[in-house]
Amino acid sequence: MRSVRRFHVQSALLASVAAVSVIASAPALAQDQIHTFNIPAQDAGKGILTFAQQAGIQVLASGATTQGRKVSEVRGRYTVQEGLRRLIGASDLRVVSFDGRTAVLAERKGAPTATGLTSASYGQPASALPTAAPGGTAQADTQGSEDASDDSFKEIIVTGSTSGRRTLFNSSSNVTLASKEDLQRKAPRSMAESLELVPGIFVEATAGPASNNYSVRGLRGGAQTFITIEQDGMPILYGGGGADFYFQQDLSVERMEAVAGGTSGILAPNGAGATINFVSKKLSYDKPTGAIRATGTTYDDYRVDGYFSAPLADNLAFAATGYFWSQKGQRKSPFRYDSFQIKGALEKRFDDGGFVRVSYQRRDETDPYYADMPFAVDSSGKISSVPGLDMKYDNILGSAFQYVGVPVSSATGRTIRPFRGDNGIHTTSNTFRLDFEKPLSEDLKLFGRARYLDGKYDFNGIFPGSGAGTSGLASAADYLTPGVSPVSSLLAAGQAAFAGTTQFGIRDVQTGQVISAADTATLNALNGNGLLQQTVLNHQTLSTKDFGSDFGLKWNASGNGFENSLTLGGMYYNVRRRNNQSAVTSVINDVTNNSHIYDLVALDAGGNVVGQLTNNGMLSYGDWGQGIFNDKVTSASAYFNDELVINDKLHIDFGARYEHQHVGVNIGNTAAVNEAVPAGTPGLAQTVGSTFDGTYTHSSATYHDWAYTAGINYELTGNVSLYVRGAKGFQTNGGDTGGTHKPTDLTLYEGGVRFRSGMFNASLVGFRTVFKNQSYQFIDPSDPTEAANALANNKTNGIQLDAEIRPLPFLAITATGVYQDPKLSNLRFDGVVQTQYEGNTPERTPKKLLTITPAFTLPGGLGEIYGRWKYIGKIYADSGNGVALPSYNVFSIGANLNVTDKVNVSVSVDNLTNAKGFTEGNPRQGQTQTIVNGYFYGRAIAGRNALASVTYAF
Repeated sequence: MRSVRRFHVQSALLASVAAVSVIASAPALAQDQIHTFNIPAQDAGKGILTFAQQAGIQVLASGATTQGRKVSEVRGRYTVQEGLRRLIGASDLRVVSFDGRTAVLAERKGAPTATGLTSASYGQPASALPTAAPGGTAQADTQGSEDASDDSFKEIIVTGSTSGRRTLFNSSSNVTLASKEDLQRKAPRSMAESLELVPGIFVEATAGPASNNYSVRGLRGGAQTFITIEQDGMPILYGGGGADFYFQQDLSVERMEAVAGGTSGILAPNGAGATINFVSKKLSYDKPTGAIRATGTTYDDYRVDGYFSAPLADNLAFAATGYFWSQKGQRKSPFRYDSFQIKGALEKRFDDGGFVRVSYQRRDETDPYYADMPFAVDSSGKISSVPGLDMKYDNILGSAFQYVGVPVSSATGRTIRPFRGDNGIHTTSNTFRLDFEKPLSEDLKLFGRARYLDGKYDFNGIFPGSGAGTSGLASAADYLTPGVSPVSSLLAAGQAAFAGTTQFGIRDVQTGQVISAADTATLNALNGNGLLQQTVLNHQTLSTKDFGSDFGLKWNASGNGFENSLTLGGMYYNVRRRNNQSAVTSVINDVTNNSHIYDLVALDAGGNVVGQLTNNGMLSYGDWGQGIFNDKVTSASAYFNDELVINDKLHIDFGARYEHQHVGVNIGNTAAVNEAVPAGTPGLAQTVGSTFDGTYTHSSATYHDWAYTAGINYELTGNVSLYVRGAKGFQTNGGDTGGTHKPTDLTLYEGGVRFRSGMFNASLVGFRTVFKNQSYQFIDPSDPTEAANALANNKTNGIQLDAEIRPLPFLAITATGVYQDPKLSNLRFDGVVQTQYEGNTPERTPKKLLTITPAFTLPGGLGEIYGRWKYIGKIYADSGNGVALPSYNVFSIGANLNVTDKVNVSVSVDNLTNAKGFTEGNPRQGQTQTIVNGYFYGRAIAGRNALASVTYAF
């Protein structure tokens, strides 16, 4: 490694001999400020002068460096980094250093004309130049020196790399970067939708803003525990799954980085499949900067975001960001859900390049939640909406579900546990964080980060069709017919309990209207479909106290023809959770938007009510879900990662992590005799069902596992590189009512070729993944009171494409796609082998994914317009492959318009053609699903909708 001082010496030398030495008259700006550029292709000397003036920075280059060279056209609104990248991307120039105020350019030794990676992950525009170290010096370990490599200008990988020297071209991992421009172009309606920018990830973003599902490289749908979501390099949650309860994007997010497989399982816990890292903006040490954004949607959501950062003193800065969000949700709802989030950070940087930063985040978020609904299937297999229930816009949850009091065991501390549909998913959290870096010498650096999350979510979501499945979906007339009704045993009990009963009826809980079995015309006309169903009211609270830390040393060394970066580190996590999913119940309701709940009542010959069989539509209590448990996980890991470069062409990476984990779980015990319902409770259900007795059974276990990986990248030419990678990772599984579970292994092999040129960049990757003993729970359809445990192996072979073409200066077309062939094997239910599933496609796992995005740059820096075509291949709703959900296409369009240098207007229209699409069936129904009487339960994508925002940045 070259000393950091070399940058100062070289800058001074260049300044003394510069033929081009430009000091812009505008005040010095931070490197991530956005400017409007209007620079034609021209001689390098004049072009660099013009760029410096428009960017408000100083650019230093020698006369020999610029003589005879050309720079490219730059027209549009970009950050200084992106503008400079575009300016010199097709030249033989490279960036030696850039501290946010002064950029030093030099000749790229041996580099061919028109090189330089023009996209991050060959489809996402690069967004970062070498960043400035505290004190205005370029960091030797992350920015590269004059001898670093001819690729020092290309995007540097952060997530998945420890040296900071791996670019998207010479990495041996499958990496993706999405800039803030990419995120704005994506216009995600939820955090999960952002993940669609990562090739190989299938996103089921149909639940609303939170509690969505996503999977990677052929893993069964809903297996997001193999994917770690990070914020600035730290997992939001140790366990992986559920991170979107505690994170939503705001104006502080600068970019999103991802690595699939490879080092992901080494550098993060529970990231064997992938790590997705949302990276925050750097704090401003130069001047106050900020932005305000107002957002509205066609579905009646309104949001205001703000961001502000400024220096407080020399080498001391702060940042504050937050939002207020009032939403109705993408589907119709009588409720409005309000949320807010605030974050603050205070950072001190030191002259030696070190820093210390403390931050705090407070969330109080309420989100709508959407689960399954019934769909109709005709004889040809075409899926359509049930009459009276529009799959694209309607929502079964309605005002009848606002408050339902459910009897519960008194050992929980109450006798009635309310279900609150108007609360949706209510999440509160406080997150405290500390980050620091301390250089011990020019080649040795100490780093550490720690965070503590104290959070809780109160989940109130309805699950139509769960438990009873399609057997609970029947005509209202059948519901009231003994011997035919899905609840025939309840009707028989009502006949015995209420003297004078001659028939049955339904009574609207809200209006009190009674419809008798004899009134078949009214029953058959109910909501245009005449149907009733059974819907689970799932009320779950989960409190989490999650402490995590990551600390270590980074040592850089170099010699004759090699450079090496070794990172040694440790991680410690302590996680405690308290789960309460008691008093879960099922109600009878109709099949329509804003559904009504109905009581079953006994009637005499005159149609008078003589008895009530249900309690506010509830059939029984405590017969679904996991009940009550508390678990604690203590985890300690030691890891290393080494990145070696030989002769600037051969890149060898290898690393390993050992984790020791102790898991303890207290499982709530069930009383031998179910507790009686509170006195005066109507209906025939006389007990609260499965009754928590106030005691626990303790179970504990200690596990340990290894993750390891190695990869090689070789730059065959200046335009082509090859790489191979092998990795073995694992997922820890914690504790639940099923006890403790050993880690689940994942093995990944991949290899690919990367190509770059001035007009076309592409990456083609072949991969094979092997998941062993993937563990998950599902409701046993033969006994809805029991949660069965499944273990399965899953093998996937696939190929992945990530490409960008720029046929014209104002047109960029990106394409990302995956073809994969996943297969189940050795599936076991509670230890019993299920051979009938052998070789099936895992549930909710498409074989084909493809997204193509053309973007047109408007003249005069006005912004851009773009389109997007997304194709999702056929998926199966169940492991039995009994219900096949068809492929679908989604078209989107949008525009980002620069009204002034400081005002941007963004418009996004999603699902332009109002297409039908299905992301899952009913996973809570069981492992084998079928279409019954022309109906099945599933989840559909939202119909056409639009989002618009106005941003003022300063």
